[in-house]
Amino acid sequence: MIAQDATSSIPSKRGSSALQMGPQKKASSSDPLVSHGRHFGRTVFSLCNYPSLLTNGILRLELLEDTPLEEFSAEERREHRVFGQLLDSYPGLLERLKDGSEEEILHVGELIGKGAAGARGDDTKTLKSAVLDWISPKGEAIQPPLHRNSKIDRGFNHELTGSLLCPAGLDWNDSRTKEDLRSGEMLVCGDQWPIFLYALHTYDPEDPWCGLLRSRLLVCAYKHVFTSPSSVEREPKATRSGNARLHGMNAVTIASVAYIATQVRFALSSSSVFSRTDTTTDSETFYHSLLDLLEDPEECQEVDELLTWWNRQVFPTSSAAKRPISANSALSKIRQKRLALRQAADSDNGSL
Repeated sequence: MIAQDATSSIPSKRGSSALQMGPQKKASSSDPLVSHGRHFGRTVFSLCNYPSLLTNGILRLELLEDTPLEEFSAEERREHRVFGQLLDSYPGLLERLKDGSEEEILHVGELIGKGAAGARGDDTKTLKSAVLDWISPKGEAIQPPLHRNSKIDRGFNHELTGSLLCPAGLDWNDSRTKEDLRSGEMLVCGDQWPIFLYALHTYDPEDPWCGLLRSRLLVCAYKHVFTSPSSVEREPKATRSGNARLHGMNAVTIASVAYIATQVRFALSSSSVFSRTDTTTDSETFYHSLLDLLEDPEECQEVDELLTWWNRQVFPTSSAAKRPISANSALSKIRQKRLALRQAADSDNGSL
């Protein structure tokens, strides 16, 4: 049975992908799932329709009894992977969903979605003001001034935010480019990544991985959200009250980097409301495009190096930071000897 046949029996409520933001609904009661949703949205998958994710996931579990996951579309495989991560991160959730009615499944999804949306809204609110401190020239004020409570002058309307949002590969200093961006003549899609994602805001078209997602601005925003606002300018020791510590997080995730990049991009923009229908910021496309790269198996070496770099910035005492071994330590000598023996064995085998 091919994927199309396998999925055609799914009820119409499955409609669109769950990995898209759905209509905003309020969950009426407080529940541990709300808190879990806050962390899951930040670290695993943010822009998601959780009631659909759960409904589709339960239905797909039944289909998988007869149909291999490989026969589903790439979007469905990603959706099911997110569903599995959600089940793994909350003990007892699968049993609750299997034993519950359709209304219970939707209610659970609304609780998780309430947490994710609440965290996203809180972060959007605090980063709107905080980002101005991080982009201000050292020892100087932003000129012309940018208001903390209004975003109308941000985006391509302002020299500073415009230079940071300018797509990598374009020259903000070119007057025609700048005018086309400001007038809207040149539309910027979500998969045209801004220069602020790059270390020192420098993009090398010959090596587009170089410096990608390693900017100081991203690190400041990440610490602000996950460790604590006070840890941004200091060594990250103040994790006792931070979101990472509250949820036992001691390593950076791919999705959390994409989430912070999406939040910073929105904070720099002139858009006032984070909305899936906002074609100006195109935040969903931006978020998904980063995940497309970071989850690509072909890019695993670069992604592993990127996560190691991030863990050294945010969780330097964690094993995930993979600190280099001291050159003259006993451990380094043991490793060197083991490598020499392995190379000698490989050489002997090759000569046979």
